[in-house]
This record gives sequence, C-alpha cells and structure tokens, in this order.
Amino acid sequence: MSRPAPDLARRNFLSAMAGALACSPQTKVQLDGVRNRAGWAKRRACILEHMQSVMGRFPAGKGLPTKIVRLGETEQAGFTQVKITFLSEEDDHVPAYLLVPKNLERPAPAVLCLHQTVRLGKAEPAGLGGNPQLHYARELAERGYVTLAPDYPNFGEYRFDPYQHGYLSATMKGIWNHRRAVDVLRSLPDVAPDRIGAIGHSLGGHNTLFVGVFDERIKAMISSCGFNSFKKYYGGNLTGWSHEGYMPLIAEKYGKDPARMPFDFPELIAALAPRPLFVNAPLRDANFEVSGVKDCVAAALPIYDRVFHAAERLVAVYPDAGHEFPPEVRKMAYQFFDRWLA
Repeated sequence: MSRPAPDLARRNFLSAMAGALACSPQTKVQLDGVRNRAGWAKRRACILEHMQSVMGRFPAGKGLPTKIVRLGETEQAGFTQVKITFLSEEDDHVPAYLLVPKNLERPAPAVLCLHQTVRLGKAEPAGLGGNPQLHYARELAERGYVTLAPDYPNFGEYRFDPYQHGYLSATMKGIWNHRRAVDVLRSLPDVAPDRIGAIGHSLGGHNTLFVGVFDERIKAMISSCGFNSFKKYYGGNLTGWSHEGYMPLIAEKYGKDPARMPFDFPELIAALAPRPLFVNAPLRDANFEVSGVKDCVAAALPIYDRVFHAAERLVAVYPDAGHEFPPEVRKMAYQFFDRWLA
C-alpha cells in the first residue's frame, strides 16, 4: 500500500533554519519593507524559529519509514472508506480514515483533512457523525480527491501525552503527525504526490496553517474559522491558546501577553506564500473576531503581492454566519482546490 518518497521537506526546513541563527525571539518579524524573495527567505526562516520558541523544536531528525496498517474498510457510494493507523514515531500509531474515490484512472490530488475540537475527532470530517457542515473529507472524496482524516492527540481514538515524550506543546506534536500524514498520502499509488492540500475548521483551521508553514509539500490550504490576531483573540486574553492541548509556554514563558509573543498569525499566513490559501472568516464568529482576521490577511497580502506577484492566491471570504462552514462557502473552497490542485 506504500512506496518510499524522498523527504524534501526536511531538507528544505534544515536549509531554512541555517538562515535563522541570527533571529531574535524578542522581536517579531516585520512584514513591511520586503522587496525580493531573498530578503523574504531570511525573514521566513526567522518566523519558523520564533514559532519553535513557543511550540518547541520541530523534530526534524526523526526519519522513519511509512507504515500503514489497514484495520477495515467500508464501501460507500463513490469511494472506499478505509480505517487505518499510520506510524508517526516509534511506538506511536495515529488512527485515521482514508477515503479513496472509486474508478480512478490516474493518480488523484489528495487532501489532509483536520478536524475541529470535537470528541469524535477524525470521524466528523469522514462523515460518520457530528456537524454535516464539517464532513469535508467525505465531500472531497465524492469530488474525486483522496482524503486522509487523522485524530489530533487525545481526540477520537488517539491517546498520546506529548509532554511525556519530550514535546513542549501538543501543537508541535500535531505538526509532526500531520507532516507524517503527508508522508502517508505521498506513499499511496492512487495519489499524485505533488498535488496535496490541507483543510480544517477551528482546531483544524489553525492546524492547517501550522503544518503548512513547516511542510512545503502541502500545495494549497483551506482554513475555516481558524485564527485571528492574538491581540484581538478574546480581547488579548490568550488563555485559550495556552492549555496543554496547545502551547503551554504561551502562559509559562510569555504571560499570555500578545505583545510578548514572538509570532502572530500575519507572519504565519505570509510564511505560506506563494502557496494558495483560502480563508473562511464569518462575520459572527465568536471564537475568532473577524476584524482580527482581516488585519492578518491585510498584513500578509503584500508578501503574496509584492514579493511573489501572486495576490490571487490569497483569498478570504466573510459570510454572514457564526463559527460555521456554510454550504456556499464550502462550494467556493472546493472550487479553490479544483483550481490549484486538480
């Protein structure tokens, strides 16, 4: 079920880190004044360094073979749903659902589908319960994409204490697992390895950004209700970001103070450039106040525009809805994938 794939992401990451040695975590990376790609590459390396000062180090040295265990499969209209585990690191097997469209005539684009904060975990995007608005792994499989929906640590069927295994945040463990999920997709003969995207809502919305920053093999992303600026997140109260499910150092090292944080979401979005990003940011989202989303997009747009001449690849929509992924927005988002992946 698998084939070896070269690990370009690790080499690219280590190369970027070589340019980050002079970064000061006390000073946020400035997005203005960048005029060329060489100058931006240095600032981008600093963004990754600053993220790691909060999340812990990216475990770049954990080279492991891809190992997939099939636990069972169910035939659905238009696709086969396979329950699997995949090897993330030694003695750590992540449960996931793999959805493969039927009658593929050639390798298809694939999408990593990350769930929201819901006890069901992976089952919700796979269409096995929860909110029908968030069955995007199923809907994309019906559209012809191979999709993979893994559990985030301590959701669904997955139990893992990242802190007992040397991680400084569950966020970084999630990044590592999701990067390994990309390894899984690239190993499948049904997948076109250079046409992989990622999508997520809420928890999955920001985890899509996080893994996208650290894994440039992800070629297009959709983030629904996933972020705003730290200073506008509940009026600057970062408690929600600082518990053990995310990044405890936000409290322990940075006092939950947005002004002390070495990174914010404008830099993360800019670090994705020039890869395509679609943002769903509803006007009545109580979790991520919409003006804070608009601030982030406006700050990152010059990097897409001036540096890469790719402003059309950063798209944000603001539906009149709450913390939701409405049908008409999902249609736009899937068409965005069709444009950039299919």
